[in-house]
Amino acid sequence: MSRVLNVLFLCTGNSARSILAEAVINNLAISQGKFRGYSAGSHPKGEINPYVLALLRKSQIATENLRSKSWDEFGQPDSPPLDFVFTVCDQAAGEQCPFWPGQPMTAHWGMPDPAAAEGSDIDKLRAFADTFMVLRRRIELFASLPFEKLDRMALQQQVSNIAQQ
Repeated sequence: MSRVLNVLFLCTGNSARSILAEAVINNLAISQGKFRGYSAGSHPKGEINPYVLALLRKSQIATENLRSKSWDEFGQPDSPPLDFVFTVCDQAAGEQCPFWPGQPMTAHWGMPDPAAAEGSDIDKLRAFADTFMVLRRRIELFASLPFEKLDRMALQQQVSNIAQQ
């Protein structure tokens, strides 16, 4: 890869799963220098879930540049060119996405919403930690793909298959 690839993670509220994915890809050692992660939502909540912030801080992942934002920011002419767009929640998968300049590769990596977890604080923390681990594993698999050896169709198949991991 001759340049950093831009990856956008989408979820409806942009307060939990997509924020976690953005933070992970930007802080994972194997993806540094290869990827720049972003996140957005179709109906952003405007704030990050406090369990997400606590989990990231506990994991020693920076949170100061994270914010809940609309996916409209990434459809503007001055937006970073997107190479990959991944939906990480079921609602975003069924929504009509905006036109993404540059025709980025897309895949659905849907997973349950940890913010919907019920029970004690421990149960809720466990739901967020499980989501974090699944996203981290998927991003590790994504970052380890041999991009330079795969044509577009093979790469599309690989990024789609990651959702099964």
